[in-house]
Amino acid sequence: MKILAGIANYGTQNDHFLRQLIAEYRGMDHQVHLVVFSNLKKDLGPGVELIVGLPARNPWSLPFAHKKVFAERADKYDLFIYSEDDILIKQRNIEAFLLATQVLPSNEIAGFLRIEVGPDGRRYFADIHSHFHWDPSSVCQRGEYLCAYFSNEHSACYLLTQKQLKQAIKSGGYLTAPYESKYDMLVTAATDPYANCGMRKMICISHLEDFLVAHLSNKYVGRMGSEESEVLLQLEALCAISRGERFPTKLINSETKVRHQRWSKYFHEPCNPEVLKVVPDTAQRVLSVGCGQGLTEQALIKRGVQVVGVPLDSVIAHCSEAKGVNVVLGELDTVPRNFNGDRFDCILLLNILNLLPDPTSTLASYARLLTPDGRIVVGTPNFSYLPYVWRRVRRHPQFTPLGSYAESGLHVTTPGVLRRWLSECGLTTERIVSVVPEKWQKLKGVFGAMSEVLFGSEMIAVGTKH
Repeated sequence: MKILAGIANYGTQNDHFLRQLIAEYRGMDHQVHLVVFSNLKKDLGPGVELIVGLPARNPWSLPFAHKKVFAERADKYDLFIYSEDDILIKQRNIEAFLLATQVLPSNEIAGFLRIEVGPDGRRYFADIHSHFHWDPSSVCQRGEYLCAYFSNEHSACYLLTQKQLKQAIKSGGYLTAPYESKYDMLVTAATDPYANCGMRKMICISHLEDFLVAHLSNKYVGRMGSEESEVLLQLEALCAISRGERFPTKLINSETKVRHQRWSKYFHEPCNPEVLKVVPDTAQRVLSVGCGQGLTEQALIKRGVQVVGVPLDSVIAHCSEAKGVNVVLGELDTVPRNFNGDRFDCILLLNILNLLPDPTSTLASYARLLTPDGRIVVGTPNFSYLPYVWRRVRRHPQFTPLGSYAESGLHVTTPGVLRRWLSECGLTTERIVSVVPEKWQKLKGVFGAMSEVLFGSEMIAVGTKH
C-alpha cells in the first residue's frame, strides 16, 4: 500500500517528537512517503520531503498547507495521513482504520482519540473535555464494530482513503483558505474532512484501543482532558444504550453558535467552589439541573447532602451516578412533573438558563420544587465583564452575534438580567456573586464595589421565594 503522510511542524520545539514519528513510519511494512510542512528549513534526513512556508500570515495557518499537496497527489496514493508533529500513529492504527472502513458507510470515517500518560502512569483522554460530549442517539452497529459520535472531532490527525479524500475534495469544503469557525484555525485544518465535507467521524468504541494515538508531548495532563476511569464510565453507558438497557436522552442543546462554541455548557466541569459557598449549610436535599460529570455534586454529597441530578444526557449521567448522585433522566420541561410533590432545599441551574429559548419558563417550573425557605442558584456568564464589553464594542468576530439568540444560541446575561428573570418567576434576588478571574483580583480594591461587576467573568445569583 502506498501512503502519503503529511506532518505539520512549526518551529523546533517538537523536533525530537518529529524524528520519533519519522522513525515509526520508516519501520512500517507499507510504502510511506513523508512530507513535513514547516516554517523553517531543517535537515530531517534522506527520504523526507520538506515544504517550507505558511499558507497565510497567521502562524496557525501552517496545518492548512497539507491539503493542497494531498489534492495534487490524490491519484498517486492509496491512503493519506495528516497529523501534528507529536501524534504517534502506528501500523496497528492504520490496519484498524482500513478494516473499519470496509464496513462503514461512505459518509462515515473511522476516527481516533488522543491518549496521554501522566507522571503516575495513568492515562488521560486529551480530546474529552469542557463542552464536548458523546451523542447518545448516535450509537450504532457497523459490522463487528460498535460505533458512536463524539462532538470533538479533533485528535490532531486524520486518515483518509483515496476514495474518501476525493469525496472530501468534491464536496467543496476541503480546499479552503485558512479559516476558523467551530474550532480555532489549527484545529480546523485537522477536522475539515468531518466538519466541512459532509462526512462524520465515528469512534469504534468496541475496538477503542486500536483507535487511540499517543500524544507524545503529554502537554495537557492535569490541565485538560478526562481520566481514563471517567471515559470508561461513558463507554459503559454507550454500550448499555446499544443493548437497550439505557435510553438515549438529551436534556438541552448545550452548544452555542458563536465562534469556537464559546459559552457552551460544560459536560466536564471542575468542582465549583463558589457554588459550594452559596449552597446553605442547612440544605439537606439539592437538585442539580443540567449536571455533567458530577464533581460539584460529589462535593455536596461529601457534606452529607442528598443530591438529585438531572443530567445533560444519559451518557454523562453514568459519571454522576458513580459519584453517588441520584439521577433522573428525562426532558427538561417534563422532569419537574416527575417529582410528585418532592421538594428541595436548594436547586442548581448552572449555565443552563442562558442557553434556553425561554429561560423564565424553565426557571419558574423548577422554582415550584423549592421548599418554602429554599434557595435557587443560577449561574451564567457575566457580559458586564469589562473585557467582554470591550470586545463587543470592537466587534470581535466571536462577539458580533451576541444580542440575537437566533444567531448566537445564548442570551446576553448581566446582573440586571438575572434579577429580572428571578423577579418574573416570583423570586427575590438575595445576592449575586461575581467570579473574578485570578488575573483581575488585584484590581478589586481599586474599583471598589464595581470591581466584581466589571471584572467578574461569571455570575452566581441566589434567589428565594417572596
